[in-house]
Amino acid sequence: MATGWANEGAVQEQIDATVKDAVDRAKAQLPQGPGLTHCAECAAEIPQARRDAISGVRLCLSCQDILDRDAARFTGYNRRGSKDSQLR
Repeated sequence: MATGWANEGAVQEQIDATVKDAVDRAKAQLPQGPGLTHCAECAAEIPQARRDAISGVRLCLSCQDILDRDAARFTGYNRRGSKDSQLR
C-alpha cells in the first residue's frame, strides 16, 4: 500500500545511485589500451611526461581541453525528475 512517504534510507539510496552512475560514466570515459605518441586529432606530439602520467592517452593537452569543455556542457541526468528514480 502506498502511503506517500519514502521508506527510511530512500534519500541516501538515491544519492548513492546518482554517485555510482557518475563514477561509472567517468570510468567509461577513461582511455583504454596503449597511449599514442601523437595526438589522434591534430597529430601534434604528445609529451613523454603526459604519456607517463596518463596511461592510454590519445589527445594532446590542447585537444583534450577542447573535449573537456564540450563535455562540461552536458549537465548529466536529472534523477530527481525521473520516474525511474522513484522506482529504484
